Amino acid sequence: MATKKQNNSNAEFFEAVRLLEKEKGIPAEYLIEKIRTAIVLAVRRDFGAKENVLVVMDPVTNEFRVTVQKTVVEELSDPDLELLPEQAVKYKKNAKVGDVVEIALETKQFGRIAAQSAKHVIRQGIREAEKGQQFEEFQRRNQELVTALVTRVDPTTGSASVEIGKSEALLPKAEMIGDEEIREGMHIKVFVVDVKETEKGPRIYISRTHAGLVKRLFENEVPEIFNGTIEVKAIAREAGSRTKMAVLAHEENVDAVGSCIGPRGARVAKIVEELGGEKIDIVDYSDDAEKFIAAALLPAKVVSVELDPDGAKACRVTVPESQLSLAIGNKGQNARLAARLTGWKIDIRPESGFFGE
Repeated sequence: MATKKQNNSNAEFFEAVRLLEKEKGIPAEYLIEKIRTAIVLAVRRDFGAKENVLVVMDPVTNEFRVTVQKTVVEELSDPDLELLPEQAVKYKKNAKVGDVVEIALETKQFGRIAAQSAKHVIRQGIREAEKGQQFEEFQRRNQELVTALVTRVDPTTGSASVEIGKSEALLPKAEMIGDEEIREGMHIKVFVVDVKETEKGPRIYISRTHAGLVKRLFENEVPEIFNGTIEVKAIAREAGSRTKMAVLAHEENVDAVGSCIGPRGARVAKIVEELGGEKIDIVDYSDDAEKFIAAALLPAKVVSVELDPDGAKACRVTVPESQLSLAIGNKGQNARLAARLTGWKIDIRPESGFFGE
C-alpha cells in the first residue's frame, strides 16, 4: 500500500516537472538534474553523508529514490561512509564485510531545512535556465532586424524602453534617427547590434542609426538581396540625413541599382519612409577603385579619378565646375560618405584646378 502511495506521489512529482517544462520552456532533464543536485546537498548536510549519496530519478518509470551507500566493515572508522555487520543486516540480509549497503531515505526525513534548500536551488536553476534561454534567443536575433514595442519613453533622457518578444531592451536617444519622435505604444524596427552576458543577465544592444538597419531593410524589400543575387558590398550612413550603399549583382542580366530602387522607386521609397525621409544613394560597386570612387560621389558627375602612385589609399577627383558643390555636398557630407563607403581618402578638385572659379 505504501509502495502504491509512493508511486502515485512520484508520478505527481514528475508530472509537475513536465508542467514546468511546458510553462517555462525549460527541459525536464535540466530541472531533474538541478533537483537531484539539491537533494544530494541536503542529504550531505543533514545526514553527514559525503560522496556516497545516490539519487535515482527516472521520469519514464516514475522511480524516485534517495539512498546513502555505506560499506560494511569490522571496525568503524568513518560512520558517514561505513557501518558494522550488525547494523548492515537491517538493510540487507546476509550482509558481510566488504559489501556496499544502500540505506533508503524517506522524503520526510529531509526536514524543513532540506526542503527549503532544495526549493532554493531549484528556483535558482530555473532562473539560470531562463537566462540561458534568453541569451540564446538574443543570440539568434544578433545582427538582425526586429520589431520592438515601445513601452516607455524617459522624459529626461529621451531613451525608450522596448519589448522584443518577451524580452526588454533599451533604445538610447543617441541610437534614434535624428529628431524622430518615438511614443509609448509605437511599434518600431530596430537593429540588434550586439548581445552580451552581464551580471544582471543577458543584455541586448539595439540601434536605429546603425548601417545594419538599412541593410536588413533592403533585404526585406528586395528579394534579389535576400536570395543572394545582389550583394550589399558597403554602406556609409549618417542616420537621419543620408546613406550611401554600394551593391553588386552576381548575375549578368540583373541591374543591381535598379532592383534596389524598384519600379517607380517603390522599394527604396518604403525604406526612406521607415527612416523618416533619410536620403539614400545606391551605387554600383566595382573592384576597379577609380570606377567605384566615381560612382560613390553620385549624384555628382566625375571627370577623372587619379590614384596616389605611392600606393596609399588616397586619390584626387576632378569634377566640372558646376558639379563641385554637389560632389562635396552640404557641409562636406557627400565627399565624407563617399570616402567612408570606398575606404579611400578623396581630394576633390574643380576641372579648372582653382576653387571658386
